[in-house]
Amino acid sequence: MIRIATSIVGKLWVTILLLVSFVLFIFTVFMLEFLESYHNEQSEISLRQTAAAIASIVDEDELDDKQFAIISELLTETTNVLIAKNPNEVLYSMQEGLNKEEIQKNIISNEDLGEVYESNEPIVKELLLPSNIEENKNLKYIVLGFPLKSDEELHGAVFIYKNPDALNQTSNETTKIVFLAAAIAFILTTIFAFFLSSKITLPLRNMREHAFELAKGRFDSKIEIKQNDEIGQLAVAFNQMGRQLKHHLEVINQEKEQLSSILTSMTDSVITFNRDKTILVSNPPAERLLQKWFVEKGLNSSRPIPEELYQMLDHVLSFEDQLDEELQMGKSYYSITISPLYSGDSIRGAVAVIRDKTEETKLEKLKSDFIANVSHELRTPIAMLQGYSEAIIDGVVTTEEERTDMIRIIYDESQRMSRLVTDLLDLARMESGHMSLYKDDVPLVSVIERMTHKFDQTAKENHVHLLFETDFSEDALIPIDEDRIEQVLTNLIDNAIRHTPAEGSVTVSITNEQKFAKVQVSDTGQGIPQDDLPYVFERFYKADKARTRSKGGTGLGLAITKNIVEAHNGTISVDSVEQQGTIFTFYLPLT
Repeated sequence: MIRIATSIVGKLWVTILLLVSFVLFIFTVFMLEFLESYHNEQSEISLRQTAAAIASIVDEDELDDKQFAIISELLTETTNVLIAKNPNEVLYSMQEGLNKEEIQKNIISNEDLGEVYESNEPIVKELLLPSNIEENKNLKYIVLGFPLKSDEELHGAVFIYKNPDALNQTSNETTKIVFLAAAIAFILTTIFAFFLSSKITLPLRNMREHAFELAKGRFDSKIEIKQNDEIGQLAVAFNQMGRQLKHHLEVINQEKEQLSSILTSMTDSVITFNRDKTILVSNPPAERLLQKWFVEKGLNSSRPIPEELYQMLDHVLSFEDQLDEELQMGKSYYSITISPLYSGDSIRGAVAVIRDKTEETKLEKLKSDFIANVSHELRTPIAMLQGYSEAIIDGVVTTEEERTDMIRIIYDESQRMSRLVTDLLDLARMESGHMSLYKDDVPLVSVIERMTHKFDQTAKENHVHLLFETDFSEDALIPIDEDRIEQVLTNLIDNAIRHTPAEGSVTVSITNEQKFAKVQVSDTGQGIPQDDLPYVFERFYKADKARTRSKGGTGLGLAITKNIVEAHNGTISVDSVEQQGTIFTFYLPLT
Protein backbone atom coordinates (compact mmCIF):
# COMPACT_ATOMS: atom_id res chain seq x y z
CA MET A 1 0.00 0.00 0.00
CA ILE A 2 1.26 3.49 -0.85
CA ARG A 3 2.35 5.53 2.18
CA ILE A 4 -0.28 8.10 3.08
CA ALA A 5 2.33 10.89 3.17
CA THR A 6 3.05 10.41 -0.55
CA SER A 7 -0.53 9.74 -1.64
CA ILE A 8 -3.03 12.25 -2.99
CA VAL A 9 -5.18 11.68 0.12
CA GLY A 10 -2.28 12.63 2.36
CA LYS A 11 -1.38 15.66 0.27
CA LEU A 12 -4.95 16.96 0.20
CA TRP A 13 -5.31 16.23 3.89
CA VAL A 14 -2.10 18.07 4.80
CA THR A 15 -2.99 20.98 2.50
CA ILE A 16 -6.42 21.45 4.09
CA LEU A 17 -4.97 21.09 7.58
CA LEU A 18 -2.24 23.63 6.90
CA LEU A 19 -4.74 26.07 5.43
CA VAL A 20 -7.18 25.66 8.33
CA SER A 21 -4.35 25.74 10.85
CA PHE A 22 -3.07 29.00 9.41
CA VAL A 23 -6.54 30.51 9.50
CA LEU A 24 -7.11 29.28 13.06
CA PHE A 25 -3.72 30.66 14.11
CA ILE A 26 -4.46 34.10 12.66
CA PHE A 27 -7.97 33.99 14.10
CA THR A 28 -6.67 32.98 17.55
CA VAL A 29 -4.03 35.70 17.60
CA PHE A 30 -6.49 38.40 16.60
CA MET A 31 -9.15 37.01 18.94
CA LEU A 32 -6.77 37.05 21.90
CA GLU A 33 -5.68 40.58 21.04
CA PHE A 34 -9.28 41.60 20.70
CA LEU A 35 -10.34 39.98 23.97
CA GLU A 36 -7.40 41.49 25.83
CA SER A 37 -8.24 44.90 24.45
CA TYR A 38 -11.89 44.32 25.21
CA HIS A 39 -11.17 43.33 28.81
CA ASN A 40 -8.94 46.36 29.27
CA GLU A 41 -11.61 48.66 27.87
CA GLN A 42 -14.28 47.09 30.04
CA SER A 43 -12.02 47.35 33.02
CA GLU A 44 -11.29 50.99 32.25
CA ILE A 45 -15.02 51.79 31.86
CA SER A 46 -15.74 50.06 35.14
CA LEU A 47 -12.96 51.99 36.84
CA ARG A 48 -14.25 55.30 35.41
CA GLN A 49 -17.77 54.62 36.63
CA THR A 50 -16.57 53.60 40.09
CA ALA A 51 -14.14 56.54 40.25
CA ALA A 52 -16.87 58.99 39.22
CA ALA A 53 -19.22 57.65 41.88
CA ILE A 54 -16.54 57.86 44.56
CA ALA A 55 -15.56 61.37 43.43
CA SER A 56 -19.15 62.51 43.62
CA ILE A 57 -19.40 61.17 47.20
CA VAL A 58 -16.17 62.84 48.22
CA ASP A 59 -17.14 66.14 46.59
CA GLU A 60 -20.54 66.37 48.29
CA ASP A 61 -19.66 65.79 51.91
CA GLU A 62 -16.72 65.59 54.09
CA LEU A 63 -15.42 62.13 54.54
CA ASP A 64 -16.61 60.20 57.56
CA ASP A 65 -17.30 56.59 58.37
CA LYS A 66 -20.60 56.65 56.53
CA GLN A 67 -19.00 57.79 53.29
CA PHE A 68 -16.19 55.32 53.72
CA ALA A 69 -18.78 52.55 54.10
CA ILE A 70 -20.55 53.67 50.93
CA ILE A 71 -17.23 53.76 49.05
CA SER A 72 -16.32 50.26 50.22
CA GLU A 73 -19.69 49.05 49.00
CA LEU A 74 -18.97 50.48 45.54
CA LEU A 75 -15.69 48.64 45.30
CA THR A 76 -15.46 45.01 44.14
CA GLU A 77 -13.16 42.46 45.65
CA THR A 78 -10.50 43.10 43.04
CA THR A 79 -10.83 46.91 42.97
CA ASN A 80 -8.61 49.13 45.14
CA VAL A 81 -8.94 52.87 45.77
CA LEU A 82 -6.70 55.66 46.98
CA ILE A 83 -8.08 59.15 47.77
CA ALA A 84 -5.44 61.89 48.04
CA LYS A 85 -6.02 65.52 48.91
CA ASN A 86 -2.66 66.41 47.35
CA PRO A 87 0.52 64.58 46.44
CA ASN A 88 1.57 64.62 50.05
CA GLU A 89 -1.69 63.82 51.88
CA VAL A 90 -3.74 60.62 51.52
CA LEU A 91 -7.29 60.91 52.83
CA TYR A 92 -8.39 57.29 52.30
CA SER A 93 -6.99 54.07 50.90
CA MET A 94 -8.46 50.64 50.51
CA GLN A 95 -6.34 47.73 49.39
CA GLU A 96 -6.07 44.14 50.47
CA GLY A 97 -3.03 41.94 50.23
CA LEU A 98 0.70 42.53 50.21
CA ASN A 99 2.83 45.55 49.32
CA LYS A 100 0.07 48.06 50.13
CA GLU A 101 2.35 50.95 51.10
CA GLU A 102 4.78 50.36 48.25
CA ILE A 103 1.93 50.30 45.69
CA GLN A 104 0.41 53.51 47.10
CA LYS A 105 3.80 55.18 47.16
CA ASN A 106 4.48 54.34 43.51
CA ILE A 107 1.04 55.63 42.47
CA ILE A 108 1.33 58.90 44.44
CA SER A 109 4.86 59.52 43.22
CA ASN A 110 4.17 58.82 39.57
CA GLU A 111 4.67 62.01 37.60
CA ASP A 112 2.19 61.16 34.85
CA LEU A 113 -0.57 60.44 37.33
CA GLY A 114 0.44 63.54 39.33
CA GLU A 115 -0.89 65.71 36.53
CA VAL A 116 -4.43 64.81 37.63
CA TYR A 117 -4.06 67.24 40.59
CA GLU A 118 -3.94 70.10 38.12
CA SER A 119 -6.31 68.70 35.48
CA ASN A 120 -10.05 68.27 35.22
CA GLU A 121 -9.76 65.14 33.03
CA PRO A 122 -9.16 61.59 34.22
CA ILE A 123 -5.78 60.05 33.49
CA VAL A 124 -5.30 56.31 32.80
CA LYS A 125 -1.88 54.72 33.02
CA GLU A 126 -0.38 51.23 33.02
CA LEU A 127 2.12 50.96 35.83
CA LEU A 128 4.47 48.14 36.72
CA LEU A 129 3.77 47.66 40.42
CA PRO A 130 4.47 44.97 43.02
CA SER A 131 1.95 42.16 43.24
CA ASN A 132 -0.43 42.23 46.18
CA ILE A 133 -0.50 38.41 46.16
CA GLU A 134 3.10 37.24 45.71
CA GLU A 135 6.38 38.62 46.96
CA ASN A 136 9.11 39.78 44.58
CA LYS A 137 6.82 39.89 41.62
CA ASN A 138 5.78 42.90 39.53
CA LEU A 139 2.57 43.11 37.53
CA LYS A 140 0.98 45.58 35.15
CA TYR A 141 -1.76 47.59 36.87
CA ILE A 142 -4.30 49.82 35.11
CA VAL A 143 -4.48 52.90 37.31
CA LEU A 144 -7.14 55.57 36.80
CA GLY A 145 -6.59 59.02 38.28
CA PHE A 146 -9.92 60.87 38.61
CA PRO A 147 -9.82 64.56 39.65
CA LEU A 148 -12.02 65.86 42.47
CA LYS A 149 -14.08 69.03 41.97
CA SER A 150 -12.42 72.12 43.32
CA ASP A 151 -12.09 75.73 42.42
CA GLU A 152 -8.51 75.69 43.41
CA GLU A 153 -5.79 75.13 40.81
CA LEU A 154 -4.34 72.29 42.85
CA HIS A 155 -7.02 69.83 43.96
CA GLY A 156 -7.37 66.26 45.15
CA ALA A 157 -7.81 63.03 43.16
CA VAL A 158 -9.21 59.54 43.37
CA PHE A 159 -6.83 56.78 42.25
CA ILE A 160 -8.56 53.52 41.48
CA TYR A 161 -6.98 50.35 40.18
CA LYS A 162 -7.81 46.69 39.87
CA ASN A 163 -5.85 43.66 40.94
CA PRO A 164 -4.20 42.43 37.67
CA ASP A 165 -4.48 38.79 38.78
CA ALA A 166 -8.22 38.89 38.28
CA LEU A 167 -7.79 40.43 34.85
CA ASN A 168 -5.13 37.89 33.99
CA GLN A 169 -7.35 35.09 35.24
CA THR A 170 -10.16 36.32 33.00
CA SER A 171 -7.78 36.56 30.06
CA ASN A 172 -6.45 33.08 30.78
CA GLU A 173 -9.95 31.62 30.92
CA THR A 174 -10.81 33.37 27.68
CA THR A 175 -7.58 32.11 26.11
CA LYS A 176 -8.38 28.54 27.21
CA ILE A 177 -11.81 28.83 25.66
CA VAL A 178 -10.31 30.16 22.40
CA PHE A 179 -7.66 27.44 22.30
CA LEU A 180 -10.23 24.78 23.14
CA ALA A 181 -12.44 26.02 20.32
CA ALA A 182 -9.43 26.05 17.97
CA ALA A 183 -8.49 22.51 19.00
CA ILE A 184 -12.04 21.28 18.44
CA ALA A 185 -12.10 23.06 15.08
CA PHE A 186 -8.73 21.51 14.18
CA ILE A 187 -9.90 17.99 15.10
CA LEU A 188 -13.17 18.43 13.23
CA THR A 189 -11.27 19.85 10.24
CA THR A 190 -8.87 16.89 10.35
CA ILE A 191 -11.74 14.42 10.26
CA PHE A 192 -13.59 16.38 7.60
CA ALA A 193 -10.43 16.88 5.50
CA PHE A 194 -9.54 13.18 5.67
CA PHE A 195 -13.09 12.17 4.81
CA LEU A 196 -13.33 14.71 1.99
CA SER A 197 -9.94 13.89 0.51
CA SER A 198 -10.67 10.16 0.76
CA LYS A 199 -14.03 10.66 -0.90
CA ILE A 200 -12.55 12.77 -3.69
CA THR A 201 -9.59 10.49 -4.32
CA LEU A 202 -11.49 7.19 -4.10
CA PRO A 203 -12.26 7.20 -7.85
CA LEU A 204 -8.65 8.15 -8.53
CA ARG A 205 -7.45 5.20 -6.46
CA ASN A 206 -9.84 2.96 -8.36
CA MET A 207 -8.41 4.30 -11.63
CA ARG A 208 -4.90 3.60 -10.36
CA GLU A 209 -5.82 -0.02 -9.61
CA HIS A 210 -7.52 -0.23 -12.99
CA ALA A 211 -4.37 1.12 -14.66
CA PHE A 212 -2.31 -1.59 -12.90
CA GLU A 213 -4.78 -4.21 -14.14
CA LEU A 214 -4.43 -2.85 -17.69
CA ALA A 215 -0.65 -2.98 -17.32
CA LYS A 216 -0.96 -6.69 -16.39
CA GLY A 217 -3.01 -7.32 -19.54
CA ARG A 218 -6.40 -7.68 -17.81
CA PHE A 219 -8.41 -5.53 -20.16
CA ASP A 220 -11.82 -6.83 -19.03
CA SER A 221 -11.70 -4.97 -15.71
CA LYS A 222 -13.95 -1.89 -15.56
CA ILE A 223 -14.28 1.12 -13.26
CA GLU A 224 -17.69 1.55 -11.64
CA ILE A 225 -19.00 5.03 -12.49
CA LYS A 226 -20.96 6.69 -9.65
CA GLN A 227 -20.68 10.37 -10.51
CA ASN A 228 -21.09 12.64 -13.48
CA ASP A 229 -18.34 15.18 -12.81
CA GLU A 230 -14.89 15.39 -14.36
CA ILE A 231 -13.69 12.34 -12.39
CA GLY A 232 -16.68 10.34 -13.68
CA GLN A 233 -15.86 11.40 -17.24
CA LEU A 234 -12.26 10.36 -16.63
CA ALA A 235 -13.52 6.93 -15.49
CA VAL A 236 -15.57 6.65 -18.70
CA ALA A 237 -12.44 7.53 -20.71
CA PHE A 238 -10.47 4.87 -18.78
CA ASN A 239 -13.06 2.19 -19.59
CA GLN A 240 -13.05 3.20 -23.26
CA MET A 241 -9.25 3.14 -23.27
CA GLY A 242 -9.28 -0.41 -21.83
CA ARG A 243 -11.68 -1.59 -24.55
CA GLN A 244 -9.63 0.07 -27.27
CA LEU A 245 -6.38 -1.40 -25.90
CA LYS A 246 -7.95 -4.87 -25.82
CA HIS A 247 -9.19 -4.47 -29.40
CA HIS A 248 -5.86 -3.17 -30.70
CA LEU A 249 -3.92 -5.84 -28.83
CA GLU A 250 -6.14 -8.55 -30.30
CA VAL A 251 -5.59 -7.10 -33.77
CA ILE A 252 -1.82 -6.93 -33.18
CA ASN A 253 -1.78 -10.52 -31.87
CA GLN A 254 -3.78 -11.71 -34.88
CA GLU A 255 -1.40 -9.95 -37.24
CA LYS A 256 1.57 -11.30 -35.30
CA GLU A 257 0.21 -14.85 -35.40
CA GLN A 258 -0.60 -14.48 -39.08
CA LEU A 259 2.90 -13.18 -39.80
CA SER A 260 4.42 -15.94 -37.65
CA SER A 261 2.36 -18.58 -39.48
CA ILE A 262 3.41 -17.17 -42.85
CA LEU A 263 7.08 -17.09 -41.84
CA THR A 264 6.90 -20.59 -40.33
CA SER A 265 5.18 -22.09 -43.36
CA MET A 266 7.62 -20.51 -45.82
CA THR A 267 10.17 -22.85 -47.31
CA ASP A 268 12.52 -19.93 -47.92
CA SER A 269 14.73 -18.68 -45.09
CA VAL A 270 13.78 -15.22 -43.76
CA ILE A 271 16.21 -13.32 -41.50
CA THR A 272 15.67 -9.81 -40.14
CA PHE A 273 18.83 -7.87 -39.25
CA ASN A 274 19.27 -4.86 -36.99
CA ARG A 275 21.25 -1.78 -37.99
CA ASP A 276 24.35 -3.29 -36.34
CA LYS A 277 23.83 -6.54 -38.35
CA THR A 278 22.64 -8.54 -35.36
CA ILE A 279 19.85 -11.02 -36.06
CA LEU A 280 16.42 -9.99 -34.74
CA VAL A 281 13.96 -12.51 -36.22
CA SER A 282 14.37 -15.75 -38.15
CA ASN A 283 11.96 -18.47 -39.25
CA PRO A 284 12.60 -22.25 -38.81
CA PRO A 285 14.25 -22.73 -42.25
CA ALA A 286 16.53 -19.80 -41.42
CA GLU A 287 17.40 -21.37 -38.05
CA ARG A 288 18.43 -24.60 -39.77
CA LEU A 289 20.45 -22.65 -42.33
CA LEU A 290 22.21 -20.64 -39.59
CA GLN A 291 23.05 -23.86 -37.75
CA LYS A 292 24.45 -25.30 -40.96
CA TRP A 293 26.61 -22.21 -41.55
CA PHE A 294 27.74 -22.22 -37.91
CA VAL A 295 28.84 -25.86 -38.13
CA GLU A 296 30.62 -25.21 -41.42
CA LYS A 297 32.48 -22.16 -40.05
CA GLY A 298 33.44 -23.84 -36.77
CA LEU A 299 32.95 -23.01 -33.12
CA ASN A 300 35.58 -20.26 -33.11
CA SER A 301 33.72 -18.10 -35.61
CA SER A 302 32.25 -14.89 -34.17
CA ARG A 303 30.35 -14.11 -37.40
CA PRO A 304 27.88 -16.94 -38.00
CA ILE A 305 26.77 -15.94 -41.49
CA PRO A 306 29.02 -16.03 -44.60
CA GLU A 307 31.12 -13.02 -45.50
CA GLU A 308 29.30 -12.65 -48.83
CA LEU A 309 26.07 -12.01 -46.93
CA TYR A 310 27.79 -9.43 -44.69
CA GLN A 311 29.04 -7.62 -47.77
CA MET A 312 25.54 -7.54 -49.23
CA LEU A 313 24.20 -6.23 -45.90
CA ASP A 314 26.83 -3.47 -45.90
CA HIS A 315 25.72 -2.39 -49.35
CA VAL A 316 21.99 -2.39 -48.47
CA LEU A 317 22.47 -0.52 -45.16
CA SER A 318 24.86 2.00 -46.67
CA PHE A 319 23.10 2.77 -49.96
CA GLU A 320 19.51 1.83 -48.92
CA ASP A 321 19.24 -0.28 -52.04
CA GLN A 322 17.67 -3.71 -52.64
CA LEU A 323 19.96 -6.50 -53.79
CA ASP A 324 19.08 -9.72 -55.68
CA GLU A 325 21.97 -12.13 -56.09
CA GLU A 326 22.60 -15.81 -56.79
CA LEU A 327 25.69 -17.00 -54.95
CA GLN A 328 27.64 -20.22 -54.63
CA MET A 329 28.92 -20.76 -51.09
CA GLY A 330 31.04 -23.87 -50.93
CA LYS A 331 29.00 -26.69 -52.47
CA SER A 332 25.69 -24.88 -51.96
CA TYR A 333 23.81 -22.48 -54.22
CA TYR A 334 21.59 -19.68 -52.88
CA SER A 335 19.26 -17.05 -54.29
CA ILE A 336 19.42 -14.07 -51.90
CA THR A 337 17.22 -10.97 -51.80
CA ILE A 338 17.99 -8.28 -49.21
CA SER A 339 15.73 -5.25 -48.74
CA PRO A 340 16.10 -2.32 -46.30
CA LEU A 341 13.69 -1.77 -43.41
CA TYR A 342 12.70 1.78 -42.50
CA SER A 343 11.64 3.46 -39.26
CA GLY A 344 10.25 6.78 -40.38
CA ASP A 345 12.78 8.33 -42.71
CA SER A 346 15.79 6.42 -41.36
CA ILE A 347 16.83 2.86 -42.11
CA ARG A 348 16.67 0.58 -39.05
CA GLY A 349 17.77 -2.73 -40.54
CA ALA A 350 17.26 -5.16 -43.40
CA VAL A 351 15.36 -8.34 -44.22
CA ALA A 352 16.98 -11.15 -46.18
CA VAL A 353 15.05 -13.85 -48.05
CA ILE A 354 17.33 -16.79 -48.85
CA ARG A 355 16.33 -19.69 -51.07
CA ASP A 356 18.53 -22.78 -51.03
CA LYS A 357 18.83 -23.78 -54.69
CA THR A 358 21.39 -26.53 -54.12
CA GLU A 359 18.99 -29.38 -54.77
CA GLU A 360 17.37 -27.51 -57.64
CA THR A 361 20.78 -26.91 -59.19
CA LYS A 362 21.73 -30.55 -58.69
CA LEU A 363 18.46 -31.69 -60.25
CA GLU A 364 19.05 -29.46 -63.24
CA LYS A 365 22.53 -30.86 -63.57
CA LEU A 366 21.21 -34.42 -63.16
CA LYS A 367 18.55 -33.75 -65.78
CA SER A 368 21.08 -32.47 -68.28
CA ASP A 369 23.47 -35.32 -67.39
CA PHE A 370 20.62 -37.81 -67.70
CA ILE A 371 19.73 -36.59 -71.17
CA ALA A 372 23.40 -36.61 -72.18
CA ASN A 373 23.95 -40.09 -70.72
CA VAL A 374 20.82 -41.56 -72.29
CA SER A 375 21.75 -40.00 -75.59
CA HIS A 376 25.26 -41.33 -75.24
CA GLU A 377 24.13 -44.80 -74.19
CA LEU A 378 21.61 -45.05 -77.05
CA ARG A 379 23.77 -43.45 -79.74
CA THR A 380 26.30 -46.30 -79.94
CA PRO A 381 23.84 -49.22 -80.19
CA ILE A 382 21.65 -47.28 -82.62
CA ALA A 383 24.67 -46.44 -84.75
CA MET A 384 25.79 -50.08 -84.70
CA LEU A 385 22.30 -51.32 -85.55
CA GLN A 386 22.06 -48.85 -88.38
CA GLY A 387 25.55 -49.59 -89.72
CA TYR A 388 25.35 -53.37 -89.65
CA SER A 389 21.81 -53.45 -90.99
CA GLU A 390 22.85 -51.18 -93.89
CA ALA A 391 25.81 -53.45 -94.56
CA ILE A 392 23.50 -56.45 -94.77
CA ILE A 393 20.99 -54.62 -96.97
CA ASP A 394 23.63 -53.27 -99.32
CA GLY A 395 25.13 -56.76 -99.76
CA VAL A 396 28.47 -55.80 -98.31
CA VAL A 397 28.59 -59.13 -96.45
CA THR A 398 30.06 -61.79 -98.71
CA THR A 399 30.03 -64.85 -96.49
CA GLU A 400 27.41 -66.46 -94.33
CA GLU A 401 29.74 -66.36 -91.33
CA GLU A 402 30.13 -62.56 -91.56
CA ARG A 403 26.38 -62.23 -91.99
CA THR A 404 25.78 -64.32 -88.82
CA ASP A 405 28.30 -62.20 -86.84
CA MET A 406 26.58 -58.97 -87.90
CA ILE A 407 23.17 -60.35 -86.97
CA ARG A 408 24.57 -61.42 -83.59
CA ILE A 409 25.92 -57.90 -82.98
CA ILE A 410 22.55 -56.40 -83.99
CA TYR A 411 20.82 -58.77 -81.57
CA ASP A 412 23.21 -57.98 -78.69
CA GLU A 413 22.82 -54.22 -79.15
CA SER A 414 19.03 -54.50 -79.33
CA GLN A 415 19.13 -56.50 -76.09
CA ARG A 416 21.30 -53.80 -74.57
CA MET A 417 18.79 -51.12 -75.62
CA SER A 418 15.96 -53.23 -74.20
CA ARG A 419 17.75 -53.54 -70.83
CA LEU A 420 18.40 -49.80 -70.77
CA VAL A 421 14.74 -48.95 -71.46
CA THR A 422 13.56 -51.53 -68.91
CA ASP A 423 15.90 -50.16 -66.25
CA LEU A 424 14.78 -46.60 -66.99
CA LEU A 425 11.12 -47.57 -66.67
CA ASP A 426 11.78 -49.48 -63.43
CA LEU A 427 13.74 -46.58 -61.95
CA ALA A 428 11.10 -44.02 -62.95
CA ARG A 429 8.37 -46.20 -61.41
CA MET A 430 10.34 -46.58 -58.17
CA GLU A 431 11.16 -42.88 -57.81
CA SER A 432 7.55 -41.89 -58.45
CA GLY A 433 6.41 -44.16 -55.59
CA HIS A 434 4.46 -46.59 -57.78
CA MET A 435 6.64 -49.61 -57.06
CA SER A 436 4.65 -52.50 -55.56
CA LEU A 437 6.25 -54.83 -53.06
CA TYR A 438 4.93 -58.34 -52.43
CA LYS A 439 6.37 -59.13 -49.03
CA ASP A 440 6.32 -62.54 -47.46
CA ASP A 441 8.06 -64.08 -44.47
CA VAL A 442 10.91 -66.10 -45.97
CA PRO A 443 13.90 -67.91 -44.39
CA LEU A 444 16.62 -65.30 -44.54
CA VAL A 445 19.70 -67.53 -44.62
CA SER A 446 18.54 -70.00 -47.28
CA VAL A 447 17.20 -67.24 -49.58
CA ILE A 448 20.40 -65.14 -49.46
CA GLU A 449 22.56 -68.27 -49.79
CA ARG A 450 20.61 -69.39 -52.85
CA MET A 451 20.94 -65.97 -54.43
CA THR A 452 24.68 -66.04 -53.78
CA HIS A 453 25.32 -69.54 -55.18
CA LYS A 454 23.52 -68.56 -58.38
CA PHE A 455 26.77 -66.76 -59.31
CA ASP A 456 29.06 -69.72 -58.62
CA GLN A 457 29.56 -70.47 -62.30
CA THR A 458 30.16 -66.81 -63.17
CA ALA A 459 32.74 -66.58 -60.39
CA LYS A 460 34.55 -69.69 -61.61
CA GLU A 461 34.67 -68.34 -65.14
CA ASN A 462 36.27 -65.13 -63.79
CA HIS A 463 38.54 -67.09 -61.42
CA VAL A 464 37.02 -65.30 -58.40
CA HIS A 465 36.34 -66.99 -55.06
CA LEU A 466 32.69 -66.49 -54.02
CA LEU A 467 32.03 -66.98 -50.28
CA PHE A 468 28.94 -66.87 -48.06
CA GLU A 469 28.99 -66.22 -44.27
CA THR A 470 26.25 -65.80 -41.65
CA ASP A 471 25.60 -65.89 -37.89
CA PHE A 472 21.81 -66.23 -38.27
CA SER A 473 19.97 -69.43 -37.42
CA GLU A 474 18.56 -71.42 -40.32
CA ASP A 475 14.95 -70.84 -39.27
CA ALA A 476 15.19 -67.00 -38.99
CA LEU A 477 12.40 -65.35 -41.03
CA ILE A 478 12.30 -61.88 -42.59
CA PRO A 479 9.42 -60.06 -44.38
CA ILE A 480 10.78 -59.11 -47.85
CA ASP A 481 9.87 -59.10 -51.50
CA GLU A 482 12.12 -61.98 -52.54
CA ASP A 483 12.27 -61.04 -56.21
CA ARG A 484 13.27 -57.45 -55.47
CA ILE A 485 15.94 -58.40 -52.96
CA GLU A 486 17.29 -60.92 -55.49
CA GLN A 487 17.52 -58.02 -57.95
CA VAL A 488 19.55 -56.07 -55.34
CA LEU A 489 21.97 -58.95 -54.69
CA THR A 490 22.24 -59.69 -58.39
CA ASN A 491 23.39 -56.13 -59.07
CA LEU A 492 25.83 -56.06 -56.16
CA ILE A 493 27.35 -59.53 -56.66
CA ASP A 494 27.57 -59.12 -60.43
CA ASN A 495 29.34 -55.76 -60.05
CA ALA A 496 31.70 -57.21 -57.43
CA ILE A 497 32.66 -60.20 -59.65
CA ARG A 498 33.14 -58.03 -62.74
CA HIS A 499 35.44 -55.59 -60.91
CA THR A 500 37.48 -58.17 -59.00
CA PRO A 501 40.65 -59.44 -60.64
CA ALA A 502 41.49 -63.11 -60.99
CA GLU A 503 42.19 -64.99 -57.78
CA GLY A 504 40.33 -62.28 -55.87
CA SER A 505 37.37 -62.96 -53.59
CA VAL A 506 33.78 -61.80 -53.18
CA THR A 507 32.09 -62.39 -49.81
CA VAL A 508 28.40 -62.17 -49.01
CA SER A 509 27.72 -62.02 -45.24
CA ILE A 510 24.65 -61.67 -43.03
CA THR A 511 24.82 -60.45 -39.39
CA ASN A 512 22.20 -59.55 -36.79
CA GLU A 513 22.44 -55.95 -35.70
CA GLN A 514 19.74 -54.38 -33.46
CA LYS A 515 16.55 -55.69 -35.09
CA PHE A 516 18.09 -55.36 -38.56
CA ALA A 517 19.64 -57.89 -40.90
CA LYS A 518 22.97 -56.45 -42.02
CA VAL A 519 23.86 -57.79 -45.50
CA GLN A 520 27.33 -57.04 -46.88
CA VAL A 521 28.80 -57.71 -50.32
CA SER A 522 32.56 -57.16 -50.16
CA ASP A 523 35.24 -57.73 -52.75
CA THR A 524 38.99 -57.43 -53.10
CA GLY A 525 38.76 -55.57 -56.40
CA GLN A 526 40.13 -52.34 -57.70
CA GLY A 527 37.96 -50.19 -55.40
CA ILE A 528 36.22 -46.87 -55.98
CA PRO A 529 37.96 -43.46 -55.61
CA GLN A 530 36.94 -41.52 -52.52
CA ASP A 531 35.71 -38.57 -54.62
CA ASP A 532 33.30 -40.86 -56.45
CA LEU A 533 31.77 -42.57 -53.40
CA PRO A 534 28.98 -39.93 -52.80
CA TYR A 535 27.73 -40.39 -56.38
CA VAL A 536 27.77 -44.15 -56.94
CA PHE A 537 24.00 -44.47 -56.42
CA GLU A 538 23.19 -41.79 -59.01
CA ARG A 539 21.83 -42.71 -62.43
CA PHE A 540 24.39 -43.37 -65.19
CA TYR A 541 27.26 -42.68 -62.81
CA LYS A 542 30.25 -44.93 -63.53
CA ALA A 543 33.18 -44.83 -61.17
CA ASP A 544 35.35 -46.63 -63.73
CA LYS A 545 35.41 -44.08 -66.55
CA ALA A 546 37.36 -46.50 -68.73
CA ARG A 547 34.87 -49.32 -68.27
CA THR A 548 33.95 -50.92 -71.60
CA ARG A 549 30.59 -52.05 -72.69
CA SER A 550 31.89 -55.58 -72.72
CA LYS A 551 31.43 -55.47 -68.95
CA GLY A 552 27.73 -54.69 -69.50
CA GLY A 553 26.06 -52.15 -67.22
CA THR A 554 23.74 -49.32 -68.01
CA GLY A 555 24.75 -47.16 -65.02
CA LEU A 556 21.30 -47.63 -63.46
CA GLY A 557 21.81 -50.77 -61.40
CA LEU A 558 22.93 -49.13 -58.15
CA ALA A 559 20.23 -46.45 -58.41
CA ILE A 560 17.61 -49.22 -58.72
CA THR A 561 19.26 -51.09 -55.83
CA LYS A 562 19.03 -48.07 -53.53
CA ASN A 563 15.34 -47.52 -54.33
CA ILE A 564 14.48 -51.19 -53.63
CA VAL A 565 16.30 -51.17 -50.25
CA GLU A 566 14.65 -47.90 -49.18
CA ALA A 567 11.25 -49.28 -50.24
CA HIS A 568 11.87 -52.04 -47.65
CA ASN A 569 12.50 -49.26 -45.01
CA GLY A 570 16.19 -50.05 -45.08
CA THR A 571 19.39 -48.19 -45.85
CA ILE A 572 22.37 -48.84 -48.11
CA SER A 573 25.90 -47.47 -48.05
CA VAL A 574 29.28 -48.07 -49.62
CA ASP A 575 32.82 -48.03 -48.29
CA SER A 576 35.86 -48.49 -50.49
CA VAL A 577 39.64 -48.21 -50.59
CA GLU A 578 41.35 -48.05 -53.96
CA GLN A 579 43.24 -51.20 -54.95
CA GLN A 580 41.99 -52.94 -51.79
CA GLY A 581 38.31 -53.50 -52.36
CA THR A 582 34.76 -52.29 -51.89
CA ILE A 583 32.07 -53.10 -49.34
CA PHE A 584 28.36 -52.51 -50.07
CA THR A 585 26.22 -52.71 -46.90
CA PHE A 586 22.45 -52.65 -46.67
CA TYR A 587 20.10 -53.11 -43.73
CA LEU A 588 16.70 -54.80 -43.79
CA PRO A 589 14.30 -54.65 -40.81
CA LEU A 590 13.58 -58.04 -39.26
CA THR A 591 9.96 -57.16 -38.45
